[in-house]
Amino acid sequence: MSGAARLSPVSPARSRRLPYVLAGLGIVAATAAILLAMGRNPICPCGDVKLWWGAVNSPENSQHLSDWYSASHLIHGFLFCGATWLVFRRWGLAPRLILALLVECAWEIVENTDAVIQHYRETTISLDYAGDSILNSLSDIGFMAVGFWLASKLPVWLTVLIAVGLELFVGFMIRDNLALNVLMLLWPIEAVKTWQGGA
Repeated sequence: MSGAARLSPVSPARSRRLPYVLAGLGIVAATAAILLAMGRNPICPCGDVKLWWGAVNSPENSQHLSDWYSASHLIHGFLFCGATWLVFRRWGLAPRLILALLVECAWEIVENTDAVIQHYRETTISLDYAGDSILNSLSDIGFMAVGFWLASKLPVWLTVLIAVGLELFVGFMIRDNLALNVLMLLWPIEAVKTWQGGA
């Protein structure tokens, strides 16, 4: 039997997924290119690539593969999965994930603009925040995608339980989490900032 005859055909399901995989990779690659053009550091200026960095009030925060804020991006995925199901429930999982990727990538770009970085410094406890490394931004996007996938597989009650548990645990550990981050970014409260500064 010839080599050509032995090749198994691509399954229809895999063939349907391929455009979405390519689109997702293209969106992430374009995001990395935009962040690079904005002057973001590819990796931590310290020159190291670490799996985990746990010191929030540190120049290396948001520079490595994961940190306390990775939980927030996982919850982003939960929220995007729920929101796209509510609004676009006739769409398949793949196009909904592509939409979530677009939103998350857009946020990573906006979050790393000079205006937002300065706003973080003025209104939150992140006084030394200098933006994310590109590596950290791409990792954040990956955590969102994992959260989206998990939410698509788990029961709603369990997804909510995990999200609440993460928020409470991270809030206890660093006096910050997704809810507090959004609050302090949009409606800064001096009393909350003072409390967070005592961590």
